[in-house]
Amino acid sequence: MTQDALAPAESSVATSVIERIASQKERIHVSIGAVCNNNCVFCMEEDREDRYENNSAMTTERVRWILEQNRGAEEVCFTSGEPTTRPELPDLVGMAKKLGYRRISVMTNGRRLSHLPYAALLAKAGMNRFYISIHGHTKKLHEGLTRTPESYEQTVGGLDTIAKLKRFGLELHTSTVLTDRNLPHMLDIYRFLREHGVDQVVFNVMQANGRADTYFEQIFPTYTETAAAFRRFLDAVGEAQPQAFLVDIPLCTTEAIEDFNRGYVEKHAHYNLADRGTVMPEEQVATRQQRGGGRGLVLLTRQDLDDAERSKRSECARCRYDGVCEGVWKNYLKRNGWDEFVPVPPAAGPTTAPGAGPTAA
Repeated sequence: MTQDALAPAESSVATSVIERIASQKERIHVSIGAVCNNNCVFCMEEDREDRYENNSAMTTERVRWILEQNRGAEEVCFTSGEPTTRPELPDLVGMAKKLGYRRISVMTNGRRLSHLPYAALLAKAGMNRFYISIHGHTKKLHEGLTRTPESYEQTVGGLDTIAKLKRFGLELHTSTVLTDRNLPHMLDIYRFLREHGVDQVVFNVMQANGRADTYFEQIFPTYTETAAAFRRFLDAVGEAQPQAFLVDIPLCTTEAIEDFNRGYVEKHAHYNLADRGTVMPEEQVATRQQRGGGRGLVLLTRQDLDDAERSKRSECARCRYDGVCEGVWKNYLKRNGWDEFVPVPPAAGPTTAPGAGPTAA
């Protein structure tokens, strides 16, 4: 599964990362990928049987109900597993377009997009933003993380296909999940992706659950190491305002990075089967049960995951970022503790940086 991307911030007025987080709007995720044709070492969805059951239950009728219930949302994103493995995807995109969604997107490994007629079908149906997950600029690096032969050629082919279709109004963003293996190669990855027509390059810090927790000691760099490597990348890239963004890392560890290049995980809501992957207390699940066409589903938000899997300590209340910080993954703290996280004193006013910041990736 492609990790969550950062939320849109589309004003032309310069804003701080605090202002962007505070003003972000919610995105609707529709989980339809019952299977995935990659086998990423850091995948959040380690329980593939559970994902298969849940996402297979997202029938056309249920998806229609979800879309109807959330009209007016800034974006609908088809995600979870590999959405392009669902034959109904073009029809679901068309459904979203008819219901008036302005932005229709997909989080994908991009492999099937290498087939131009299929990518064009999605675009014609109404999909206008593609988030493609790619984790290295070479076959060895990317496939060492996806653990899937030939995935590199197909994903790069998907990038090139969408780049060809950008003249029809499509946006092309990427997500690169940072590990010990690809962290030293951010500059090469960034230049490679920009050469292939990518509008925004997002470097996602791993979520410390699923396989990222299982293989934590083998692949998870510290937040301090990650922030320092990204700062070195910005210094070396030679651009006034690189279209590169570091996402899902506590802001207290990234003070040396311009606000423009610091991202955040977007607010989102999605629906699961009531008896699968709810992460909430049982009594709360009962209050989120849906009715009518959504019977059997429960509403989940990004905040629910944060509340269940992340933590703060009392010192965090003194930090400038406390109001917008999601906390630190509990699985990360088990290994590395709190020493990296030093509260940032409040400033006289919000720090600003040129430009509007990232839109999404």
